[in-house]
Amino acid sequence: MKNLLVLLLLFFTLLHVNAQNWGLVWSDEFNGTTIDAGNWKFETGGGGWGNNELEYYTNRTENARIDKGNLQIIARKESYGGSNYTSARIKTQGLKNWTYGKIEARIKLPASKGIWPAFWMLGESISQISWPHCGEIDIMEHVNTAPSTNATIHWDNNGHAQYGGDTACNVLNYHTYGIEWDSKAIKWTLDGKKYWDANIANGINSTSEFHQPFFILLNMAVGGSWPGNPDGTTIFPDTMFVDYVRVYQLVTGVSTPLLTSFSATIFPNPSNGNSILQMDTPVSGEYAIRIFNSIGQQVVQQKIR
Repeated sequence: MKNLLVLLLLFFTLLHVNAQNWGLVWSDEFNGTTIDAGNWKFETGGGGWGNNELEYYTNRTENARIDKGNLQIIARKESYGGSNYTSARIKTQGLKNWTYGKIEARIKLPASKGIWPAFWMLGESISQISWPHCGEIDIMEHVNTAPSTNATIHWDNNGHAQYGGDTACNVLNYHTYGIEWDSKAIKWTLDGKKYWDANIANGINSTSEFHQPFFILLNMAVGGSWPGNPDGTTIFPDTMFVDYVRVYQLVTGVSTPLLTSFSATIFPNPSNGNSILQMDTPVSGEYAIRIFNSIGQQVVQQKIR
C-alpha cells in the first residue's frame, strides 16, 4: 500500500505542472490605409547607415505604403537626397519594445543583386550606449538572389561579436520568419520550425544585452558591404511585402490533461505487471483516479478537486 500512496502523490504533482503558452501581446496586421504612427516611426536619410548602403530612406508613400493588407517597402532607382536609390526603414523605437517573446512576421521578399531586406531588432538602449553594446537580433536578412535566409546576433564582447547561421528558403514566396526568445536562448524559426539557436543563459560570453528591451525594424537596403552594389540584372522598383508582424509572450497557467485516461504499471498484491492506474477526465473541476490490481479489483479511488 505504501507504493500505491507514492504513485498517487506523483500523479497529483503531474496534474499541476505549469504549462507554457504564447499569448499575443501586440500585432500590426496592416489592414488599414496608412502606416500606423502609433506603431511605427520612419528613419530617413542616406550616408551609408554604417554599411556602405546606397539608398536614401524616405517617409514617402512611394517607398512605404499599405495596400491590400500588406505593408509594402519599395526600393526605387532615382536621384533623391544625393543618392541614386530610395527605400524605406521603419521602427517601433520609443513606441513599442519587449524583453523576450515570440516575434514573427509573414513576408514575401524580392531577390535581386544588391537588394538587402531585413526584419530585425535593436536594443532600446542604443540611444544611450550605442551599437553594438545595445545588441542586435537579425530575425531575417536576405541578400541578392541567395536561396536562403540568415539569422544573426551582434553584441559587444570587448569589441563587436556576432554569431549566426542560415537555412534554405525560397524568399519569393510568403514565409513566416520568427524567433522564440527567453532568458536562456534565442531560437530562429522558419514557418514555425526551428533552424538555429544562440545560448544567452546567464549572460554567457557577455550577452547581457539580450536580457533588455528591444524594438523592431523593417527595412530594405540597396547595396552595402554584404550584398554589394546593384547591377544590370537588378529589378527596380522592387517590393518587400509584409502581411503582419506579431509579438507573443509567455502565459503561465495550470495544465489541462489531454487524454481521457492514463495507464501505468504498478505493483499491488496480487500483481503480474498488468495493474492499471486510470484517470477520468474532469467534470466540474473534479478528477477521479482509480487503481486496479492485476485481477481487476479496484484497490484505491481518489478524487481531487
